[in-house]
Amino acid sequence: MHDIRAIRENPQVYVAGWSSRGVDEADGLVADILRLDAELRRAQTTGQDALAKRNAASKLIGAAMGKKDMAEADRLKAEVEALKGDIAAAAEVEARVGKELRDLLAAQKNLAAEDVPDGEDEAGNVEVSTWGEPRRTGPAKDHADLGEALGMLDFEAAAKMSGARFAVLKGQLARLERAVGQFMLDMQTDQHGYLEVNPPYLVRDEAMFGTGQLPKFADDLFNASSVIEEDVWLKAAPQGSSDNLGIVQGQLEFILEQLRNRTHHWLIPTAEVSLTNLVRETILSEDDLTTPMRMTALTPCFRAEAGSAGRDTRGLIRQHQFSKVEMVSIARPEDSDAEHERMTACAEAVLNALELPFRRMLLCKGDMGFSAQKTFDLEVWLPSQGTYREISSCSNCGDFQARRMDARFKRAGEKKTEFVHTLNGSGLAVGRTLVAIMENYQQDDGRIAVPAVLQPYMGGLQVVGG
Repeated sequence: MHDIRAIRENPQVYVAGWSSRGVDEADGLVADILRLDAELRRAQTTGQDALAKRNAASKLIGAAMGKKDMAEADRLKAEVEALKGDIAAAAEVEARVGKELRDLLAAQKNLAAEDVPDGEDEAGNVEVSTWGEPRRTGPAKDHADLGEALGMLDFEAAAKMSGARFAVLKGQLARLERAVGQFMLDMQTDQHGYLEVNPPYLVRDEAMFGTGQLPKFADDLFNASSVIEEDVWLKAAPQGSSDNLGIVQGQLEFILEQLRNRTHHWLIPTAEVSLTNLVRETILSEDDLTTPMRMTALTPCFRAEAGSAGRDTRGLIRQHQFSKVEMVSIARPEDSDAEHERMTACAEAVLNALELPFRRMLLCKGDMGFSAQKTFDLEVWLPSQGTYREISSCSNCGDFQARRMDARFKRAGEKKTEFVHTLNGSGLAVGRTLVAIMENYQQDDGRIAVPAVLQPYMGGLQVVGG
């Protein structure tokens, strides 16, 4: 969310900032925001002036009646009634314009940090560093072929029950996926000091709004409100025969009212939503943030992938359901840049331990996520594709999400509160890590070697398929 006062005071900063992030006609957008802001403030001033006049006139009515000046009392009563109308009209304008302004601001991306490079898409991203040597010896099989040949990866069975972009893992491969998640969670908690959290997987509208998924990206989410709707229908069903479809008008009105007033629930696309919202509508003390709050969770994630038609349709790269270890930090503004570097290093440590070649990329303005002001992507080497693919994204969101969640802190000795800075990063995506292990550790006979750090989680097993 953006500070309207900052836009009012420095409109050209937002014109340039949004233009560099791919917003068309950003100057017109800022002009619309300022127009609505001015209209809102006029309505507020009009309402406040009318309220003050009504209160003054109301006091004079008693004085006029005490003097038995009924004509003056009647005039004042008429004035009060007219002012009531002015107050109501101003309130209506304030509510309508205020909502329009809030909706417009809520739909706009975060501004990029000063050191983020210009660029329209991934072609503008900048390689920061690389680690490890890609394995180029001999042809490499795709992870999907490897898993199917071992009889441990079944896309057909998953499609029968759930459709495309789902998979069934079996036997040693299923255990390897579990081992990957447990290893990464243990590393982030035991070695890097993150607090393990087991959060809800279903969240309400305001939680999704707080981290920036709503309202703009509803199509990329799984809406679970149909479960609630079914409950509403059951409550409204006619008594008697269960196949009676003659719902009376009153029952239909009840259903519509419940649906209008219901709270939507959404399956989380990442534990970032649940973890970041733990500080929603909270005022922390500065002591709480002397060291940034660091939280992590291993959860399933659910993504509709509405904008990825035709991309990675085969295999585990882009699934509707997958597991991920998420890291979230809550920091003071002056600490967030250093925390961003630390978080990214915590994600890199997983790839180092697994001995998987990777590179760090600084995303350009056009390729960053909606809420981010600066993002590092980690990309792991996939031999079958002969390229690096994203496996982690670590972002500093500044105070953007905190404003949407009203998450603040108070410095010692200060009365004024400040918005916290929020950061999030994958530490890592479990499915993509499994893909990288399968492809980088594949053997000539089709089996898969188990990385040394995972063998204790596998009961000492050294090879999958053995």
